[in-house]
This record gives sequence, C-alpha cells and structure tokens, in this order.
Amino acid sequence: MAVGVKARINCVAFLIGELNLGGAQRQLSLLTRELRHSGVAVHVLLLSRGGPHESNLRHAGVHVHHLGFSRRQPRLVALARNLRAFARMVCLLRRLKPEVLHAFLYESYVMGPPAARLARVPVVVAGRRNQSDLLKKRPRWVHALERAVTGMTDHVVANAVAVAEDARTVERVPARKLSVIRNGLPDSAFQAIASEKIDTTLPLVLCLARLSPGKGHCFLIEAAALLSRQGLPITLVLAGDGPERDDLESQARALGVDVRFLGDQRDVAGFLARADMVVLPSLSEGLSNAVMEAMAAGRPVIATSVGGTPELLEDRGILVPPADPAALAEGITRLVENPELAAALGAAAHAWARKNLCLDVMVDDHIKLYQRLLEKRCAG
Repeated sequence: MAVGVKARINCVAFLIGELNLGGAQRQLSLLTRELRHSGVAVHVLLLSRGGPHESNLRHAGVHVHHLGFSRRQPRLVALARNLRAFARMVCLLRRLKPEVLHAFLYESYVMGPPAARLARVPVVVAGRRNQSDLLKKRPRWVHALERAVTGMTDHVVANAVAVAEDARTVERVPARKLSVIRNGLPDSAFQAIASEKIDTTLPLVLCLARLSPGKGHCFLIEAAALLSRQGLPITLVLAGDGPERDDLESQARALGVDVRFLGDQRDVAGFLARADMVVLPSLSEGLSNAVMEAMAAGRPVIATSVGGTPELLEDRGILVPPADPAALAEGITRLVENPELAAALGAAAHAWARKNLCLDVMVDDHIKLYQRLLEKRCAG
C-alpha cells in the first residue's frame, strides 16, 4: 500500500472475557454495533461466557464466538482446556482474517496479542479502562507478562487522560503507543424520559454501580447515617448487584437508613429522571459510565476525585476525596440546601456531555485510529 492511501477497515475482532452489565461491556456493545452499522464486519470473541449484551449484538449483525476458557475447574483440567481454547482462538482469527484485533480488559489484552501475532493479524490494539491499582499488588511475573504482551501490541487506547498517564508511568507503555478515546453515549441518553415511581418524600440520592468493594458503597451508607443524625435524612437508591450486597444490606439495617436495593438494571434512565442527584463514591475508576449517564440526564453529580472522574466533572459537579463519608455528606447537603446550584451543575454537565461524549465521535476516533495503524503496518 502506498503511503497516503486510505486503508479500508473491512473486519474488526474484539476480545473480552464476558458480556455482563459492566461499563466496559456496555462500551464494547455500543462501539461494535455502530461499526457494524457503518458496514464493517465485526466479531466479538468471548473468553469465558456471554451475558445480557449478547442478544443485542447478534440482533445488530455482530458475530459472537465463545472460546471456552475456564477459570473454575481444577488447575490441570483448566490448563488443558485453556490451551485448547487458545488454539481455537488462533484458528478462528486465521479464518476470520480481521485487519484489527482490539482486546478489552486485563485477561483479554494478555491472551489476545500472542494469539493475534500467531494468526498474523495486521494490527493489535489493547484497551486500558482502569488505573492499575490492583496490578501493583500482583507478583512481579504478572508485570513482566503484561510488559511482554504490551510489546506485541501496536497501540494502547485509554478511555481517560488519567488512565493513559497511569499506563505510561506504572506499566511503562511508551507515550507514542498511547491514545485517549473517551467513552461515548447514544443519543437516547440525552433525551428526557418519564421518571420511575419511587415512594419517598425525602431527597432521593441515586448510585449506579456494581456492589463491589472498589465502588465504596459502604462510605455512602455511612454518609446517609451521618445526614440522618444531622436532621437531613435521605433515600438512597442503589442500582446494581454484586458480592457486597449482603454486607451493605446489613450495614443499612444496623444504621437505620433508608436504602433501596434495586439489583441489576439494564435501563436506568427512569431512575435518573427521578433522582435529585447522583453520587459515585468509588475508590478507583477509569472513565465512569455512571457519571457520564448522569451528566447526559442533567443530574447534578457528586463523585470521588479518582481516575478520569475529575476530567468529567471539573466545574460541572462536586468532587470529594475517596473513603470520606463526611465529605460525601457535605456534598449532598450543599445540593439539597441549594437547589439553584444543583440545577446549574446539572445543566452544565448536560451541555458538556452533549458536546464531548457523543457516540459518533467515539466510533469515528476508533475508525481513524484503526486506519492509521493499518496504513503504518502496510507501509512498513
């Protein structure tokens, strides 16, 4: 291919562990469906299992392949099964002949690049969607493995500046191999919708997050208890499920606060319309889909100053330190007692999100990156 000739992206393969209701899975679903609508053949390779997004992908014409990797069987049985699954992935990539393999999340960007190189896939892209706090606690060989497979990739895409900087400084990814492409939201996220009926006369505080330790729900429940003692009780609505649910329900009962556990919710627009504010008390984040959706809905947001969240909420929301119930309570109090401030922050967040978090921009940025990398590969 001559230098300067546009590369045509005909087929892209994506690799991810599963298709649960997490933010990364939602972004993959949005990106792959839009690529398919633009005429690109799209294949999603699943390491272990499917999930709620699978039917939507298939309906949009995205091909979904189950590779059959195992996590829960005895070690030797799992090793044999995973070797077969790895070989299956290499054979599948050879047959599909994608121009690009894009690996999402840690397991995928460890497994994907070696398989792609064996299958002679021209361009290999790895995603970074969270900071590497957990990786710092892992053995040295894990870091060595990650650096080795990163060396096999052509490029690393981060969803926030903070995530890219973390990849550069902690994982030692060269700056020339890094790009930032923010998450995107569909037009429907910006449209007004009827609110869900939730029976309460108290200020309604909504949190959209998986019930896992890193999301910091326990500090938000402590903040609700602190507000009750200060004479400002709230109704706290938690949309999401996870391993912390039993402990959080026990904590809420012990503290005597009004916490509603909704479980997993595929459509949260009605709850956003009902909420007086949205709070995300995470201990670490990449670029939070929950915060983005709240901004698009015009809700005022209080969130911890971690990861890419300050990039979203600078001058458009209230940022507080992580693991600080008193700061969360103070932020909630400010918005309850000053509805003009709440409305102004919600409007500013909505306007910024409409301009900067458009799905079309996110998809176009990925296509341009794939084309540039393919042209470079072919020219070299």
